[in-house]
Amino acid sequence: MLLIGESLNVISRTIGRAFKERDPKPIQEEALFQKSKGMDFIDINLGPAKKDGHELMPWVVKTVQEVVDDIPLVLDTSNIDAIAAALKVCKLPPLINSIMVRPERYQRMVPLVAEYNAGFVALMWGPEGLPRDENERAALCVELVYFANEAGIPNERIWVDGIITPVNIQQPQAISLMEFQKMLPDICPGVKSTCGVSNISNGPPDHLRPILNQTYTVMLQKCGMQSVISDPRDDPLTAIARGKRPDIVELIYKIMDGEEPDMKSLSKEMRDYAKTVNVILGKTLYSDSWLEI
Repeated sequence: MLLIGESLNVISRTIGRAFKERDPKPIQEEALFQKSKGMDFIDINLGPAKKDGHELMPWVVKTVQEVVDDIPLVLDTSNIDAIAAALKVCKLPPLINSIMVRPERYQRMVPLVAEYNAGFVALMWGPEGLPRDENERAALCVELVYFANEAGIPNERIWVDGIITPVNIQQPQAISLMEFQKMLPDICPGVKSTCGVSNISNGPPDHLRPILNQTYTVMLQKCGMQSVISDPRDDPLTAIARGKRPDIVELIYKIMDGEEPDMKSLSKEMRDYAKTVNVILGKTLYSDSWLEI
């Protein structure tokens, strides 16, 4: 799977301060770190950036490109003017993360994608918010992809994000996203796919977040997901995505195919993955103590 590094993010205390103070050092150190970890893309997340995003985003892009200019960037902000300004200084065609399925958003943003030969993440967030199920996701996807095609953007430059929600709040949505992912090649051939995988664990205690992220990454991969936006510091997730843990992948795939393993025969590590699959599939009711049961 392709990996999009998520940690150049305004919510980080260090990075947020560097953005605010225009301090290049922490930003460049983070970009170099992500390169050392083998990230395929670097996501620059400014959040809303309402006040000065049109100036900040191109500055951050240029700051990163001073030390890393061979990894494509992902421009991540809801400020359209900031995206437009940053597109002018990107050395490699970037990804725009993201364009919601709302006419007032995509009618302004898709022409920018076409003008700068960029790619974009099509976020399945419609006029009524989060889709209720995979069929609503599919309808939104077709609407936005068709509009982009009409603007001259081929499916191969479109990355679809069906949206992950926290497993401890909306457990059935994890399954709905996987079902949508399976549908994607038929409804929009050639599109790529991605997601902010850490959203699955947004809410559970910190010590449980990595195994949720890692397990769901494998589950999505089985359903056809091609990339995830992930934490470059999560070495086990990176190893899984790079094919270095076939034992974990094989176990999770078998459980998804209906084969129940002999839990007593598994190591503690593998039991934890097996238990986590069952939580995400809804076979086990979520609780913060699922690994202890």
